[in-house]
Amino acid sequence: MKKIVVLISGEGQTLQSIIDACKAGDIPAQICAVIANKANAYGLQRAKMAEIPTALFERKDYADNLVMDRAIGDYIAELGVDLIVLAGYMKILTAEFTQRFAGKVLNIHPSLLPKYPGLHTYQRALEAGDQEHGTTVHFVNEEVDGGAIVLQAKVPIFPDDEVSDIEQRVKYQEQRIYPLVIKWFVTARLTLQNGSAYLDGKCLPNAGYAID
Repeated sequence: MKKIVVLISGEGQTLQSIIDACKAGDIPAQICAVIANKANAYGLQRAKMAEIPTALFERKDYADNLVMDRAIGDYIAELGVDLIVLAGYMKILTAEFTQRFAGKVLNIHPSLLPKYPGLHTYQRALEAGDQEHGTTVHFVNEEVDGGAIVLQAKVPIFPDDEVSDIEQRVKYQEQRIYPLVIKWFVTARLTLQNGSAYLDGKCLPNAGYAID
């Protein structure tokens, strides 16, 4: 069975959807550890309730980001994992880390990339008067919220929406599509080749798959 590790910083709602999918057999893989960079991340409690080992790596304990990411990378390497899943991990990974695990790191971002990389995507979409928003699963490379796009899901934005309304719709979609993409990877359907995402041996378009 394939091994995955999940990196988090907060509540862990997306983590919970992955835990549930693994437990149900929808993802044929074992979560061998949950790593957090914040001691108060509730996702650590979710992992413990699921009897999944946890590890904490806080920036204050390391000389710089490079040293911290090397420590995380060494920990992951010792576990022998097949896939690293970023699920609300609010820290930019160093280029050394992303190169070390190239093709083995997935992230989910709350926008329809390449639109709105970075933070506050719901507010930015609302202020721009957008009529739709969404979420993107992509491979991770040195570029922030860059990397080959695998799958996107769209949600509508209505005239009377607030940020919380958009966020609720997006999070629902995230909990649908992230377990699916992880399943594709651990069953060898999804790969990264020469910087492009391939599903079932076919190169995905730049925007990946799109579902409503």
